[in-house]
Amino acid sequence: MTKEELIQGIASGDSRTLSKAITLAESTLAEKRDLALEVIAHFGPQDDTYRIGITGTPGAGKSTFIEAIGIKLLQDPTRKIAVLSIDPSSGKTHGSILGDKTRMNKLSAHERAYIRPTSSGSQLGGLAKNTRLAMLLCEAAGYNTILIESVGVGQGETEVAQLTDLFTLVLNPGGGDELQGIKRGIMEMADIIVINKADGDAERQANLTAKEYSMALHLMPTSTPFSIGSNSGWIPKVITASAITNKGIDVFWEKAFDFEKTVSQNSWKETHRKEQMHYWARKSVQDLLLSKLDHYEKAIVKGLEEGKLPEEIAKEIVE
Repeated sequence: MTKEELIQGIASGDSRTLSKAITLAESTLAEKRDLALEVIAHFGPQDDTYRIGITGTPGAGKSTFIEAIGIKLLQDPTRKIAVLSIDPSSGKTHGSILGDKTRMNKLSAHERAYIRPTSSGSQLGGLAKNTRLAMLLCEAAGYNTILIESVGVGQGETEVAQLTDLFTLVLNPGGGDELQGIKRGIMEMADIIVINKADGDAERQANLTAKEYSMALHLMPTSTPFSIGSNSGWIPKVITASAITNKGIDVFWEKAFDFEKTVSQNSWKETHRKEQMHYWARKSVQDLLLSKLDHYEKAIVKGLEEGKLPEEIAKEIVE
């Protein structure tokens, strides 16, 4: 498709054109990716959108929770939802199941919802390499609420906070090892903590877990160098929910809109997104420099054969 065809299709909200544009943005071929960048530049930034990052431990029910909150929000006819779901890649085959869309049958069938599963590839931090470009294309296509589900495999999956306004952490009932990591890392980033699967026999345990996390959050400093939202004026909230019974779904959106109202009153959102742009500019520079590493493979092999330290080799190449 030509640039003009892509722009026309995205402007009209055509989901097939949007998918093709995202595929171009994810391409390893420079000319295809550059075409996607030209399309994004044509539309410019979309400020009137709400970006929500969702991560959590494996098996916490993130996809089911996303479908529940998505279906609830779409009761508002002014809302269009795009879900960008990042699946972990195999370290051996580099493949990915990409099964999140099949776990959101109701949401994926909705005319005002768009779901795009993507493999994380070799990226660390819980996102795919071009998740940000996919998000910008979705916003250009008129999706005003973006839900980004990160890989969610541990305390280091925090890069989604550099891409979103609201950062949500979904956990299973029962603290266990999760509570041990509360002093540093992902817990400090969360704006809303959801103890999911609060139904049946697990409901009592979920309520107890929520109390434990609430107490632990009160012990944290209100502002840390690790906390993206430390100056937002928002106090993190802990809620219980059950995506299966729809318990806590209304409460989640109540807290989410309270957050949006809070940060809109102090201009935090605008400042936050500028800081995020700076982060992604630096990361883009780093990615381009790393992509050139293959050109120096012979120098690396030669240096190692000569008994040089990797640090010495790197210094010689860069200088």
